[in-house]
Amino acid sequence: MAIKAVKGINDILPNVVGRWQLVESVARRIFSNFGFQEIRIPILEKTELFARSIGETTDIVEKEMYTFPDRNGQLLTLRPEATASVVRAFIQHKLHLEPGMRKFYTMGPMFRHERPQKGRYRQFHQIDVEVFGVDDPMIDAEVIYMLLVYLQELKLPDIKMHINSMGCPDCRLPFRQSLADYLEGVSDKLCSDCQRRRRTNPLRIFDCKVDSCGKLVDEAPVLLEHLCHECGENFQSVQDNLHSLAVAYTIDPLLVRGLDYYTRTTFEAITPHLGAQDAVGGGGRYDGLMKVLGGPDLPGTGFAIGMERLILLLDDKAGAPKERNRLFVACLGEEAKSRGFSLAQELRVSGLSVEMDYESKSLKAQMRRADKLASTHVLIVGDDELAKGAALLRDMEASSQEEIPLEGLVEQLLGRMK
Repeated sequence: MAIKAVKGINDILPNVVGRWQLVESVARRIFSNFGFQEIRIPILEKTELFARSIGETTDIVEKEMYTFPDRNGQLLTLRPEATASVVRAFIQHKLHLEPGMRKFYTMGPMFRHERPQKGRYRQFHQIDVEVFGVDDPMIDAEVIYMLLVYLQELKLPDIKMHINSMGCPDCRLPFRQSLADYLEGVSDKLCSDCQRRRRTNPLRIFDCKVDSCGKLVDEAPVLLEHLCHECGENFQSVQDNLHSLAVAYTIDPLLVRGLDYYTRTTFEAITPHLGAQDAVGGGGRYDGLMKVLGGPDLPGTGFAIGMERLILLLDDKAGAPKERNRLFVACLGEEAKSRGFSLAQELRVSGLSVEMDYESKSLKAQMRRADKLASTHVLIVGDDELAKGAALLRDMEASSQEEIPLEGLVEQLLGRMK
């Protein structure tokens, strides 16, 4: 029996790689314009990093992480998200001492053991953006704006921005009590997961996708009603800055982030084209996380984008431009094949995209292969041509051909085709 990929962990085949390259290249261009630098972080981290940052009572830590001991008994985890790792790298390498090292982005695979579904897999990919050391709510508006600029550049359809405030620990404490009291009164109507969450992490109930819980959540207390004066002013300032950038948004009191480290501003970019899991990307502020992980007490804000979801939303014709195969070398005869092989390598090193036949097929078969590769030219090298000291260059688009001397052939081809 043939071995297949692990369920929920997918191959990305050449026919769709162009879309991934487009998503990545546009991100690098847009984020660089906003002053962000790329950082690359490990796939494996110590489990403690995620338990301390995400929260031990979250579903991610309790049920979804790929965690295992190494040979020395150290618990390691395949990263379920990127923020904690970027913060860890920032602390470990003392990047707060480096001038200008405040704005970062990274992209790559994450891992969660959850039920695979459209746009959600056990190995999935994210683009992650983080800003450290800036307390002004203006930066929250800036990262929201940058997220929208990026999604608009990709021409994604019907993107809407939802925002909310998670408050601070001072205003969340009375809210949690108010929410706990409400949930106690409706506990018999909650799903089994929310029965557990109401005791350990009641805010996660706002994330529940069970219809019956959704109806109960609609009647629950909301955090916006419990914001302290300072958090209220902060949230208003975020809105004022979004207005100055002409960003349309909806205040969504039920929008919470599922990770423990979020504070104050939170946001999601959503679309109706993804079904129930309608978020393309989202994030918010996490001012206490750096200190929790043993670093300086610096504020942070950022967002993550699900790349698989972006790919689903892209127009069918979207993708990075494909590099056309410029030249196909068709060889007839063993001596010609040896000479053509050397020519192909020399031309590749010189900057041309070149393919050739290695199976000694007929000229007709090789021409069909060149046509399938959309080659612009075919260089025909046969033993007869070698005897005459020449080769034939066929222009596939003009359906014409000419004889070219073998002496100085590489320079002639480069001059004609570059």
